[in-house]
Amino acid sequence: MAELSLTWNWIDGAWVEGNAPIMGTRSHASWLSSTVFDGARAFEGVTPDLDLHCQRVNDSALALGLKPTMQPGQMMELVAEGLKKFPSDAAVYIKPMYWGEIEGIGTIAPDPDGTRFALCLFEAGMAPKDTAISLTLSPFRRPTLETMPVNAKAGCLYPNNARALVEARSRGFDNAIVLDMLGNVAELTTANVFMVKDGAVHTPAWNGTFLNGITRRRVIKLMRDAGIEVHERTLGYGDFLDADEIFSSGNYFKVVPVNRIEDRDLQPGPIAARAKDLYWDYSHG
Repeated sequence: MAELSLTWNWIDGAWVEGNAPIMGTRSHASWLSSTVFDGARAFEGVTPDLDLHCQRVNDSALALGLKPTMQPGQMMELVAEGLKKFPSDAAVYIKPMYWGEIEGIGTIAPDPDGTRFALCLFEAGMAPKDTAISLTLSPFRRPTLETMPVNAKAGCLYPNNARALVEARSRGFDNAIVLDMLGNVAELTTANVFMVKDGAVHTPAWNGTFLNGITRRRVIKLMRDAGIEVHERTLGYGDFLDADEIFSSGNYFKVVPVNRIEDRDLQPGPIAARAKDLYWDYSHG
């Protein structure tokens, strides 16, 4: 088993180091997946949009039938306290989380009054400066609100993305474009996705089948404010096959260009580089 990076957790009013146990065999979340989380980043001394990530975990909890027990401001204070336990130059993943502890209606629903909270901080490096990824089309698709709680950042959604990622890696690709149930492009398995054609940026319009990422929304606003034309619209896989540039946005690695889609090589382009620079300038502003 690989050694875990430096990790600190706030649980039940105390800081605990390492991979702290939080559930039992009868915990609702351990067998019925009543878990939500969010992911923010600390790097180079900044924590961009931390307030939005803390608010979103509360929104996710409500969407999954849980009861938030922490205010965003309280979480932010804990993050500031916890980051002091890491080296000043460490890149840290910030993961507030809720889960259902007690069985509720019909056993399968969690009891909202049994909601528990923890904050997990762990060292996780940012993507190297020259990182670029390859993409393929996944045979798996994103669910809709009628079939899964896609209005929450819920743990139960991730096995579907995980199998799409594993399948893509088995064919030699870094990541995969996942379609929605209508056959339109939704996202990558781990990030939102953008394409560039004739100098304009295009990204799937949020339709409730994929996470409307905080980094996605920030990057769109920054590009528009900088005078870059951005269209949120319905896109097919063919649009990406014909794109001049493709890049992703996500909390874990922020903005990453694509250097290959299927058997077509792409050069990381100027708009992807500009989007990354805009995000870095915003984060440090």
